[in-house]
Amino acid sequence: MNEQLVSMITQLVVEKLGNNVSDKSTNQTIVEAEEPKETLIKIYDTATKWPEEVPSSIESNEPLIKLYQQESFQQESSHDKESYYEPAYNEAAIQPFSFEADEVSESVQAAKQHTPARIGVGRAGTRPKTKTWLKFRLDHAAAVDAVYGEVTEGLLQKLNVFQVTTKVTDKEEYITRPDLGRRLSDDGKALIQSKCKQNPKVQIIISNGLSASAIEENVQDVYLALQQSLSNLNIEIGTTFYIDKGRVALMDEIGEILQPEVIVYLIGERPGLVSAESMSAYLCYKPRIGTVEAERMVISNIHKGGIPPLEAGAYLGTVVQKILQYQASGVDLVAKEG
Repeated sequence: MNEQLVSMITQLVVEKLGNNVSDKSTNQTIVEAEEPKETLIKIYDTATKWPEEVPSSIESNEPLIKLYQQESFQQESSHDKESYYEPAYNEAAIQPFSFEADEVSESVQAAKQHTPARIGVGRAGTRPKTKTWLKFRLDHAAAVDAVYGEVTEGLLQKLNVFQVTTKVTDKEEYITRPDLGRRLSDDGKALIQSKCKQNPKVQIIISNGLSASAIEENVQDVYLALQQSLSNLNIEIGTTFYIDKGRVALMDEIGEILQPEVIVYLIGERPGLVSAESMSAYLCYKPRIGTVEAERMVISNIHKGGIPPLEAGAYLGTVVQKILQYQASGVDLVAKEG
């Protein structure tokens, strides 16, 4: 820091402040020395003809009308304005904005405790209430973000999984061409064949599906709990990998390539307007091309507002154990289990 420059600036500021003070004092002196302003015009009642009828006030030489200079009038009236127009809201504490509490019946309140569905929201005329409308817009935006979002590379590194692709090229094609999401790309097939263990007991697959948010929020807890559960049951796990833009039926083609006994497919579900973070786990015993949907099983609604992720992972391990025991899944498992 340049001390000489600081000293010079300080001196200039002090001199400037001193000049301002002296100017103010001079102005105050001039104002004090100024004589009080007199009334510019005085009008007296000269039409009175009889001295005995003249009021006593006129005898004291008081004018009937007084006109003042504008400046002096403003000075006098300014005090009155302060007293009359002093804002009252300065005294009141500013309250944060909040919506009015919903007034619903006891039966609706009891029902709302058991479902996140939009019930008993009411209307303002023919329109939904502002609070209801804003919540709807927020949930819709979250659903769009979930569909068009991507799973982060950091999460895949944490899970220690590699990534393969399907025949889908972009999100629009993924939404309009489900058949392309059910087939692996040529590079994906080659990568799986080169990196994955053949003929494992259980093959775990992860895919963003229609909700990347569901994978981001839940898959880490579900995957770790499932690994722990299968390890406790002495069930072998294959090489887990991640599929970008995959569909459920893709497990059939992977079953053809790796020949596992059971596939557990963790995939993001189509988002709704209640939750955009719902994940499902599909299970199938020896899936092959041509497997019918009745042979698959699903544990759905896995998220913080549904089945807790850790609990879901532990439960999936017991379901896998049952599938291996009965060598069946879906309707066949129910039939064999009795």
